[in-house]
Amino acid sequence: MNSKPEILLVDDSPADADLVCDALATSARGSHVQAVYDGEEAMAFLHRAGKYADAVRPDLVMLDLNLPRKHGSAVLADVKGDPKLRRIPVVIFTTSRSGRDIARSYELGANCYVSKPGKLAEFFAAVQSVETFWFGCVCLPTEKP
Repeated sequence: MNSKPEILLVDDSPADADLVCDALATSARGSHVQAVYDGEEAMAFLHRAGKYADAVRPDLVMLDLNLPRKHGSAVLADVKGDPKLRRIPVVIFTTSRSGRDIARSYELGANCYVSKPGKLAEFFAAVQSVETFWFGCVCLPTEKP
């Protein structure tokens, strides 16, 4: 893993993307967040296509489900079905608390599912907990085995 963790945030809400960045801004880990706002753009980023040809491979993807152009569950299925991408952990970070969405996400290979809290302090705590867990506790694979 890079010395500075790379996070790809896929969320159609610029406000939520800003909050995630704000929540991580004071982190000792100094995670770098790249945000994209729809599912098609997420796949272009992950495949380093077009304007993302020089994109850094993320160490973690934080993925909203309700996205324009390509639903988050379709993005998740594509990522986990691609041998070049499947080892990247995907955290579903969405407003949905639906049992169906949770079950489907895990069936498709999500590494964890976090419902976005409605209160600002809880939202920040959730984002910081995700970062602490994935970059403080977990051993992640490198890009090449």
